[in-house]
Amino acid sequence: MTVYNPMRELPATAGYKKGDVLVLCGELFGRGYANGIVDEAKRRGMTIIGTTMGRRASDGKLRPLNGEERAEAEAILGGTIVNIPLEAGFDMEEDDAGRTPVEQLKRAKPDEWEMVRLDWNGIEQSRSNGIRRFTDALARLAADLEKRIPAGANLLFVHTMAGGIPRARVYMPLFNRVFKGQGERYLSSEAFMASELGRLCALSFNEVTADTFAQLIDATEKLRERVAAGGGKVSYAAYGYHGCGVLIDGSYTWQSYTPYMPGWAKMRLEDAAADARKRGVMATVYNSPEIQTNSSSLFLGVEISLYPLLSALDKEGGGPVYRSVSAECQGLLREGVSLDMLLSGATEYLASPIMANFRNYGDWPQHNTLEQAEFMLNCASGLLGMNADPKEIVCAVLSRAVFTGVGRLMLDDSWESPAPAVWLNHDIIARRLLAEA
Repeated sequence: MTVYNPMRELPATAGYKKGDVLVLCGELFGRGYANGIVDEAKRRGMTIIGTTMGRRASDGKLRPLNGEERAEAEAILGGTIVNIPLEAGFDMEEDDAGRTPVEQLKRAKPDEWEMVRLDWNGIEQSRSNGIRRFTDALARLAADLEKRIPAGANLLFVHTMAGGIPRARVYMPLFNRVFKGQGERYLSSEAFMASELGRLCALSFNEVTADTFAQLIDATEKLRERVAAGGGKVSYAAYGYHGCGVLIDGSYTWQSYTPYMPGWAKMRLEDAAADARKRGVMATVYNSPEIQTNSSSLFLGVEISLYPLLSALDKEGGGPVYRSVSAECQGLLREGVSLDMLLSGATEYLASPIMANFRNYGDWPQHNTLEQAEFMLNCASGLLGMNADPKEIVCAVLSRAVFTGVGRLMLDDSWESPAPAVWLNHDIIARRLLAEA
């Protein structure tokens, strides 16, 4: 396991300038982590080049974006999209008999999840075929980028590929039980991951979340050499998650959302960065705090550790930024509810003896327990209920602050990052945000 390595000091301002290029490897949807670094790169005059996962046609075949889709994607990105489908994973990939893993699961029923049996030879064939398709697409991407990167420019690859839940109907009812279930609806994440459905998930998480980073680094070796020969430098940054340090009773303490089933894949992502470093490649995984995004809505409770960012902003200096964020958050709460009440509820959860066993870094990632799940879900519901409008919530304001701070830190640190894995905890994010005031 990677040694816990939180960023302690603000990195020096990176040397990126107008004409340098940021390549986003992973499509930008809505608002999330990647928006922070893209916005910061634009602010510094960098050129933004994006990629796409492509789309699935009605017959299931992967295709590039059509004209309308590409225009929409480029408008969201604020840059050019290289229209080569980079969908990762293998759940829709055919095996040698023409059958996909998703097709294997068509008749699987949620109430019979423990009895599902898969053809693992077919799964392995699909996985191999998916890797071949993806690496071929990466080779085409690298060739295309060679024509786009100006001589003497510096290049930053930002890897945002994550997840990998197979697109079969059987999974969502089960995930609702794993992540939101209480009482009779509770489902142990450990039991689920030990099943054949869970094994398939783990394989898919590895391929999408971790192995794509290593494959990207390998596929762009010649491009690195070309950029270096022209006097530029190439760096790789990826988004990780491995818990986060937040204020609990006045001290920054490592904690984590549980159950985080892609956790093993996120550690594999860190290993990919470490392996690249051994070959002289500047690659870093930035383990970022919990935020609430469209993709994290399934994980009720992940947002609880976001609330103490308000306390971190106050502790690290306060001032106009803290007052602005606090005022915006207060304005979203129900009448009679204060930020102190919100923070008190979050701290009560984070500092609870029930959660003590889940604050041991060496045990991560951990599986859920019935007691922990019910405690977390009830606390999360109570805190979310303090918002006046469930569609306009404090978590959105704090999430925006997090990905803004993370983006600025990543961009600067990636210029000369000292380690393959770095934790961006609430203290350094607060200090980065306050430094802009």
